[in-house]
Amino acid sequence: MAKATTRTYSRYSRHALALLGGLLRAARIEKKIGTQALAERAGISRDLLYRIEKGDPRCEIGVVFELAAILGVPLFEPGLGALQKRRHEIEDRLTLLPKAVHAPRDEVKDDF
Repeated sequence: MAKATTRTYSRYSRHALALLGGLLRAARIEKKIGTQALAERAGISRDLLYRIEKGDPRCEIGVVFELAAILGVPLFEPGLGALQKRRHEIEDRLTLLPKAVHAPRDEVKDDF
């Protein structure tokens, strides 16, 4: 069995996760959707939904994004068109960058 590792997260990450979880919880309550109903609709357990709403960093990001889509919580710019446009901009930018980043080599000492 694999050894469980303890991972630490920055304060920024913890606050961002708590904010996102709070946004999802608020949207769920405003829309009067129960935890069991939302969990079933997303195809997840109620326990996972609770963990996401509390900002647990070990939850799958795809599930979090799916919950945001179901609840109508905008994560980026509003609308799918804007999201696709931004994705294309990023893909264009990535084509100009190197495919891989390597650690710098030791400096060559050429002082003879």
